[in-house]
Amino acid sequence: MASDSRIEVNVVYSPRAREVREISLHLPAGSTAGHALQASGLLRLFPTLDQAPVLLGIWGRRVDLGQTLLANDRIEIYRPLSVDPKEARRKRFVGQGARTAGLFVKKRALIKARD
Repeated sequence: MASDSRIEVNVVYSPRAREVREISLHLPAGSTAGHALQASGLLRLFPTLDQAPVLLGIWGRRVDLGQTLLANDRIEIYRPLSVDPKEARRKRFVGQGARTAGLFVKKRALIKARD
């Protein structure tokens, strides 16, 4: 097998906040995102991934398991959201109060230097 018939890709998964697993793989040209997912071993390390439909992306764009990979692709495994982002923002806004968030922030006056 010639060396140019293999591609290098990275598979990335974050099981929880501030923890990232990144695995570099050398796969045959024409491999799919599903092949990379299986070859990464992440399904064995994190059995919860295998229980639900897996959401994948390449460089931030959603793809399905059959997507053919190109050299240097970054396959990202997305975990489901635990909180709706819009609802979380509303709660933060209510907790901070209207005067301390966004356009309603009161601007501080500049402090003049003493003579």
